[in-house]
Amino acid sequence: MSDTNCSLSKEFEAFFIQNYPKVKNFARRLLMREQDAEDVAQDIFLKIAGKPAIWQDPEQSGKYLFTMTKNYIFNIIKHRKIERKYENIMIAGNPAMEEFGVTDKLYAEEIALLVQYTVEQMPPQRRDIFKMSRVEGMSNALIAEKTNLSVRTVERHLYLALKELKKRMRQEG
Repeated sequence: MSDTNCSLSKEFEAFFIQNYPKVKNFARRLLMREQDAEDVAQDIFLKIAGKPAIWQDPEQSGKYLFTMTKNYIFNIIKHRKIERKYENIMIAGNPAMEEFGVTDKLYAEEIALLVQYTVEQMPPQRRDIFKMSRVEGMSNALIAEKTNLSVRTVERHLYLALKELKKRMRQEG
């Protein structure tokens, strides 16, 4: 790794350590769920990791981070409303939507298989941490306690697992 890349990597790591808790807490206040807040914070930092112009400017980075987080959360909420509306239509038994529902179910199953395959290909420790977090719903602190790792290490494994899943989804999508 070149000195420039190493320097940028260390700068981003410092930026991440300083701002991740703030972004996560902001997201938790809006979404009311710890796991959703962690997902949002990780997604936000994944999006800006390769864009040093955003996070290197201390005056703009804070404003940008919270605006980006707020917009991301609003999109999640809007998507959830659409999902609920769709579920209500399906429950009502609208025949025009049934064919669309079958396609969605097949697509969801395909995605689930892709996620399962990707998770199984992960290094054992990352896979176990991911499953404890996403399948069993354990908090990062509890996972850290059970695995004798630091919370920061658990967060890093989850970050890498999500990054890997998103990369796979982009390749397949």
